[in-house]
Amino acid sequence: MEKLSEKLEKTLSCTAMAAEPMEIGDEASKPVGTVDLLRRFLSVQENRAEIYARLKRGFTEYLSTGSHRAYQQLCSEITTEFNDCSKQVIEMESILGSSDYCREDLVNLLKTVQAHEKQKLHMTATIQVLKKAGRPSERLVTHERCQFKDRPFQHQCIHVNELTEATGLEDAEADAEYDAALNEAIRAVQETVTRINEHVEEIRYEIEELESRE
Repeated sequence: MEKLSEKLEKTLSCTAMAAEPMEIGDEASKPVGTVDLLRRFLSVQENRAEIYARLKRGFTEYLSTGSHRAYQQLCSEITTEFNDCSKQVIEMESILGSSDYCREDLVNLLKTVQAHEKQKLHMTATIQVLKKAGRPSERLVTHERCQFKDRPFQHQCIHVNELTEATGLEDAEADAEYDAALNEAIRAVQETVTRINEHVEEIRYEIEELESRE
């Protein structure tokens, strides 16, 4: 599971890569309008939302069925799709920052969204790792390291401990740390989504402003 989460966390790492110019069709002399670029960006954000929805459904199914291979395949597909989204935005940044546009304000806005998207993905992976592990006191116990005798159901279980106030406190502390980590990750995702939505609204407002001047 940890390897899957590492793959998820890396899916937006391409934001630091140099972008190639965006292809604008056969009519190379005709520049892409700023409004068109911004609308493409909104389309990318909608696509990202759909990808997250698929990831959430896939993870829920993984928890219920334990199908590691299916979830691993889903993560591989989602990694490719997230990378494609990020590359598209990088191309838009390159165009908007060129001498034909000189819109560094929009470039910075898109870069900010990219950074928030990377943070959102990282915390989403963290949530999934924590949920897969479960609360310490509720995790299943395996007997792989126990010493078995002649009969299969007679063994020296290494998990059998005398319940004391100290061990009870340790379990409570472990659960508290787990709950705090999970709640923090969930809160971080919620806050990041709020910031992303605010910036998306800025883009929509910019589109309205540009269209009103036409």
